[in-house]
Amino acid sequence: MRIAVGSDHRGYPIRPKVVELLQRLGHEVEDIGTFSSEAVDYPDIAAQVGEKVSRGEVDRGILVCKTGLGMCIAANKFRGVRAAPCHDDLTAEMSRRHNDTNILCLSADLLGERLIDRMIELWLSTPFEGGRHARRVKKISELERLSSE
Repeated sequence: MRIAVGSDHRGYPIRPKVVELLQRLGHEVEDIGTFSSEAVDYPDIAAQVGEKVSRGEVDRGILVCKTGLGMCIAANKFRGVRAAPCHDDLTAEMSRRHNDTNILCLSADLLGERLIDRMIELWLSTPFEGGRHARRVKKISELERLSSE
């Protein structure tokens, strides 16, 4: 799988560990940065990852900021992106199983490294169930189309 990874300055210490985990799991990683602890605006990073997912340049994305919330809001502005801020195993699994998320948003301040690793592995390995959930995801896509007209 090809995965874009990005963080703001708050997620900077976590991002390289996420990249390393993904590579160890055999995924191709596009590291968007940021590459220092200097302050950056999270919408700029989320936009780069969101655009890559939207265009199909990558299969999925992972974003890290202080809470995961700001990155999620910004990434969801791109057509076809279904980003979710996840905080535990259940939200990571269900975001894939029921919502077919393609961007995982994580908190650098609220989650420990082992939990982040476990959530990423679970998120990557959980399939979308389809069925009634596919109907609902299709409705979300339709709302997205209608709002851009």
